[in-house]
Amino acid sequence: MSNLEKAPPEITGEPEPVPASGIEILAPRDVPLGGPRAMTVRRTLPQRSRSLIGAWCFVDHYGPDLVADRGGMVVPPHPHTGLQTVSWLFAGEIDHRDSIGSHAPVRPGELNLMTAGNGIAHSEVSTAATTVLHGAQLWLALPDDARFGTPDFEHYTPPAVAFAGGVARVFLGSLLGSTSPARTFSPIVGAQVDFVAGAEIDLPVNPEFEHGILLDSGSLSVDGSAVETGHLAYRPAGSSALRLVVGDLGARLLLIGGAPFGEQIIMWWNFIGRTHDEVVRFREQWQADVVAGASETGRFGKVAGYDGQPLPAPELPNVRLKLRG
Repeated sequence: MSNLEKAPPEITGEPEPVPASGIEILAPRDVPLGGPRAMTVRRTLPQRSRSLIGAWCFVDHYGPDLVADRGGMVVPPHPHTGLQTVSWLFAGEIDHRDSIGSHAPVRPGELNLMTAGNGIAHSEVSTAATTVLHGAQLWLALPDDARFGTPDFEHYTPPAVAFAGGVARVFLGSLLGSTSPARTFSPIVGAQVDFVAGAEIDLPVNPEFEHGILLDSGSLSVDGSAVETGHLAYRPAGSSALRLVVGDLGARLLLIGGAPFGEQIIMWWNFIGRTHDEVVRFREQWQADVVAGASETGRFGKVAGYDGQPLPAPELPNVRLKLRG
């Protein structure tokens, strides 16, 4: 998914303070994806108080939306650099096309993982058969030694792993004895976890990871802190279990986590870089090669099969993008 904000803020990856309580609750902000009938997403990462959880740097949560009312998802070809996109659905179906020739559906319970590396373009359109659209789009920042690698695309359907109190589907990394084969470039975990009503569990996790818990539905507390639906609870590294207490309606959540990233980043629009000049160059290449049509073999290539024009990049701010700290 693209960041369609007309004036996207500069996001700098800085060392961030550990909350005194141990749990930090990140409230979402609504971001419209453009147009009077376009869907709106709830963005919990990045924000001013926290820009990274491990390598996870972007979390958009949307739906359940009636496509007949909101128009579904129609995101034209747009670029990415220096990151991986993680597409995960609870309901509906999205048609993915990218500039390395991948054409694949995104369906509930199935991972679509796109590695941008040096540069890639893709489009995302909800299918005609989709009546309700509900899911999440997440990004992972690539470390410096991998961010100019070859673009790639993977699809994986994780098995449902039952445990006392619920079921987990581990789409990245390892949890509860289940390991995803999908390729990542830093130590991380990503999973959907569904809990039965009234469950109380100490979920075993990697103590070297910081974690985020995005509550999709139901009611939940994490280490004693209540989490509202659509909010993201952050827990720093240092503990081998998450204490999760579920309400009377059960709960469904996305668990993300990873080792602290250890690098600073600049994230602007759909690009992740390390300097202002890098981001300027990425934008210029996208505008010249793809939007203006100068080349189909440049950094971002061409998305075949999409009936429409690529998404122009917004204007850069009138100040240099800076890493801080």
